[in-house]
Amino acid sequence: MDSIAHRWTGVGITLFETAIGECGIAWNEAAIVGVQLPERTPRATRGRLTRRFPHAVEAAPPSHARTAMRGIAALLAGQRPDLTGVPLDMRQVPEFNRRVYEIARTILPGETLTYGEVAAKLGDPGAARDVGRALGENPFPIVVPCHRVLAAGGRAGGFSGGSGVATKLRMLAIERSPGPLFDQPASA
Repeated sequence: MDSIAHRWTGVGITLFETAIGECGIAWNEAAIVGVQLPERTPRATRGRLTRRFPHAVEAAPPSHARTAMRGIAALLAGQRPDLTGVPLDMRQVPEFNRRVYEIARTILPGETLTYGEVAAKLGDPGAARDVGRALGENPFPIVVPCHRVLAAGGRAGGFSGGSGVATKLRMLAIERSPGPLFDQPASA
């Protein structure tokens, strides 16, 4: 057994149930270091999370991680939680991306900006493609609401989580009209 791979490095991970499947979350003692949207199976989600954080250990989440988990699950269940207070550890995030994420976190539920509008807020109106790239690298999906940033003309643009653009559009729809995000099975 490789003792290095099992050494505690201060990052914990866990999976948690949501309306679209099991999401994953990684944290340190002070903040969230990553969120993983569901893959095809919980095993695949865990695998993606452990590849991102190879020295993390599965553990019971601390309060700041539980708060994030509840908020993510609530959003995916059709509620409108406020995730702006969830602490994020952005020490490993490039400065440009950090600035993009900070702006994205100011977009209220149900509201949107375009990649160009985010670029303009950064003071670089020509950086719309760079904004899109940064959002595509978002390590904190939903907590950093990249789904609230659209392409020019209100087009969806890209989305790397869940079922791609369909998930992005459904999250926006639920924020604009709270209710179940995903179709619920009929009661027997």
